[in-house]
Amino acid sequence: MKKYSLLALVLALPLSVQGFGQRPSPQASEQKKDDDKVVRLGVTLVQVDAVVTDKKGLQITDLRPEDFEIFEDGRPQKITNFSYVTTEPPSAPAAETIAPSGRNAAPVPPVRLRPDQVRRTIALVVDDLSLSFESAYYTQEALKKFVNEQMQPGDMVAILRTGAGMGALQQFTADKRELYAAIERVRWNPRVGRISAFAPISSNPLNPRENEEEEDPLNERRSPDEAIDEFRESLFSVGTLGALNFVVRGLRDLPGRKSVILFSEGFRLYTRQGDNFRFLEALRRLVDLANRASVVIYTVDTRGLVVTGLTAADNVSGLSSGEIETLLRNRSTSLFETQAGLNYLAQETGGFSIRNSNDISGGVARVLDDQKGYYLIGYIPDDSTFRADSGRRAFHKITLKVRRPGLRVRSRKGFYGITDEETRTATGRTARELLLGALLSPFASGDVRLRLTSLFGHDERQGSFVRSLLHVDVRDLSFTQEPDGTRKTAFDVVAFTFGDNGVPLDRRSQSFTMGVRGDKFQEVLESGIVFNLTVPIKKPGAYQLRAAVLDAASERVGSANQYIEVPNVKKNRLVLSGIVLSGGDLDPAVDAPSGEAVAAEASAAAQTSPALRRFPPGSSIRYDLLILNAKPDKKTKEPQLEAQVFVLRDGRVLYTGKRSALKFAASPGKKPLPVAGSLTLGANIEPGEYILQVVVTDKLAKEKYRTTTQWIDFQIVK
Repeated sequence: MKKYSLLALVLALPLSVQGFGQRPSPQASEQKKDDDKVVRLGVTLVQVDAVVTDKKGLQITDLRPEDFEIFEDGRPQKITNFSYVTTEPPSAPAAETIAPSGRNAAPVPPVRLRPDQVRRTIALVVDDLSLSFESAYYTQEALKKFVNEQMQPGDMVAILRTGAGMGALQQFTADKRELYAAIERVRWNPRVGRISAFAPISSNPLNPRENEEEEDPLNERRSPDEAIDEFRESLFSVGTLGALNFVVRGLRDLPGRKSVILFSEGFRLYTRQGDNFRFLEALRRLVDLANRASVVIYTVDTRGLVVTGLTAADNVSGLSSGEIETLLRNRSTSLFETQAGLNYLAQETGGFSIRNSNDISGGVARVLDDQKGYYLIGYIPDDSTFRADSGRRAFHKITLKVRRPGLRVRSRKGFYGITDEETRTATGRTARELLLGALLSPFASGDVRLRLTSLFGHDERQGSFVRSLLHVDVRDLSFTQEPDGTRKTAFDVVAFTFGDNGVPLDRRSQSFTMGVRGDKFQEVLESGIVFNLTVPIKKPGAYQLRAAVLDAASERVGSANQYIEVPNVKKNRLVLSGIVLSGGDLDPAVDAPSGEAVAAEASAAAQTSPALRRFPPGSSIRYDLLILNAKPDKKTKEPQLEAQVFVLRDGRVLYTGKRSALKFAASPGKKPLPVAGSLTLGANIEPGEYILQVVVTDKLAKEKYRTTTQWIDFQIVK
């Protein structure tokens, strides 16, 4: 182990802006798009996806173009594009993992999927604006079973809540730690006010029903409380669709078979006064957006098999038989209407609805089975499809039929006559809205390439904190040349830190103007700039860090986000700080003057800085971290610690270091123990994404808390 020095620069100094000399690889931020797997609505092609099943629900995969008929507004169309796409992962040998050293062995780091490895992208959306207490519990159990048993290799998953605020949205991930943390936040929303699917019937002597003199033609006289509940339900429904709209927009450019599974107690398409105009308009827009983004929406009624008759919780004393009959009929009507809303949303986007079943996990399994594959069917539309009539675009109905008897087909039902190009250019959002949208989105944006590195640290005086390094690829910013030869750019930076409840703990925003003269301009392009921010953490738990950059001239936006767990240091259990990874010692950081960004000169050390961690084959990698709460020996006062290093790629262990005892020059007492080490890369190592994991064992601690681990990703580039 080498002498500790680098950690003081990254985990101890109050840095603001640094410049480092590493040119980011486009592979890290640019996702390859597969045009064959995207539904396109343009003047030359309308393309939809479809699933065909037999009477038993089994998928049929051997159909040909002549087995289908497709209609637009009742007019037959000629099929010009046809293919079948499978999403099932290829069979592969089991990945080698770290050999366990006991029941408390350190966990294996999660695999970060590349875009070409993603088979399915699944958003599990919990409509906690509508869930009763019982539904919230059963939904949480179903989500746990999904993560434990139903996730497959190649799945990118996000667990989102409609009532948690945009700050609670997480990025799509294959990391089960993040998903478990999101599941823990799925709880009953007190604003719903219901314990079970329907509020119990009770007579209210202070508000009797007056049906002696005035006749109610619907026999459904509503109390003021009922009217308020209906209005609140309408607002919550629109809020639910707004959250779904946000999710579908983010899914638009992601790879794989894209789907949303909505867990909800339903919503009404109509109110007792007629059409729910606000809701229907929001629903139509959501359906059109999902169709354009090639997102299938499935819905799950979390109420299960509902009893609409009298239950033990109902108190009907003081009510007439007619009033009881009316209340029970209203229950049945409410169940039917809210299920109809879920069914409509699913059918219009090519999915289906799970209802009247107490097996929520079984319903999710049906959805996953439905995503094994699909047909892509396209046709060239008539010129009138995208022609405006009196300034308005029509909604066109798509009907797909299969000629083979006994088969059923599900596909998207229609779209507005607006091309994809028009929807992209007609957004009209302000720069502030673009920046805020990128910041709050659970999806990373690559128009301005960013790399975010967040590290946990702890100080005896200030306590726990998270230090983040945000690298901005300056080549994606717009520069203008001034008369004196200076190259100038202006951009905005916004960074938020969210707790797992969606509440922002810290927010930073600032506008920067950077001017570079002469030969320094090329150095800045090669090095980029790094922003350094530190957020104190008062409570342990899961946190999300999000940052966004807006180029003022082009209005291009980039965003990045990261999940990090902050342990409870006060429990006196073995804890590791974040790992600082580099190729050599760094020069002291340069603080940035207010309102300006500064880029340091590129150097050999900066080429492999902690903000980028990109190393050429044959180079050395240095790692630094701190050990906290090591148990001292009662006699010698010295800790008995062992460390082991692993290097992994795609879940496979490529290098296993020797387990070695850690020695310290001075008696450490209770202070954090600095540890550093180095690895030498092979000259023939393949380029790609790798993970370095450090496992530390405290031989004097209780067996349950004896081992802990920390890891960090890095890249090999040529």
